[in-house]
Amino acid sequence: MNLHGIWAIYRFEMARALRTLWQSLVAPVLTTSLYFIVFGGAIGSRMQSVDGVGYGSFIVPGLIMLSLLTQSVGNASIGIYFPKFTGTIFELLSAPVSAMEMVLGYVGAAATKSVVLGVIILLTSSFFVPIRVLHPGAMVAFLLLTAVAFSLFGFILGVWAKSFEQLNFVPMLLITPLTFLGGSFYSIDMLPPAWRTVSLFNPVVYLVSGFRWSFFGKGDVDIAVSLGVTLGFLVACLAVIAWIFKSGWRLKN
Repeated sequence: MNLHGIWAIYRFEMARALRTLWQSLVAPVLTTSLYFIVFGGAIGSRMQSVDGVGYGSFIVPGLIMLSLLTQSVGNASIGIYFPKFTGTIFELLSAPVSAMEMVLGYVGAAATKSVVLGVIILLTSSFFVPIRVLHPGAMVAFLLLTAVAFSLFGFILGVWAKSFEQLNFVPMLLITPLTFLGGSFYSIDMLPPAWRTVSLFNPVVYLVSGFRWSFFGKGDVDIAVSLGVTLGFLVACLAVIAWIFKSGWRLKN
């Protein structure tokens, strides 16, 4: 295991985040505050509680998950895409760093940035609404698993993309809409039966539900199913990345 190589990639990616600190941390915090002002003020005044939980507190896991998914994908995708764009990817591929070590460096940095952002949003939310976490161990597990899984997905996206337009296409037109429609700001039990069945095909529903369960002990789907879907998605991403490095798809050509 080339720990020096992993640390070099990890440190480089973390340094890039520090150079864009305003965009990386301050902007998401301001966005979260606006969500509380809009959703908590406009909708919360009409919807006092959901499943016995105050609406302001109810949307906190969804807000964290929204930022976690988008930031994990964005950080990991730009991290591997930029070396492709500048041509330095060939220096990385010829370095004494294995595929697993490269992935550990890039994905580890992206997941770290996402988790830090999630914790900051959680702390910011505590200034607006009361926060309680019934299962802190489960919360940390879902936070880490989701950050790692979607950082792996972002890595795949960065390898696939041939332009900055393609790089932004999936987060804007797939990840964000699925998160909004995945029960981030409502319970899918509030939907008509037909739409609830449709929602169950949205994988983000299981992530949000599991994460919300760790806060309030209540979720839209069983916690075991949520955990299984999260682990399944992570394993699928690992399998795709293994194939990418084995075949050299869009890396060596």
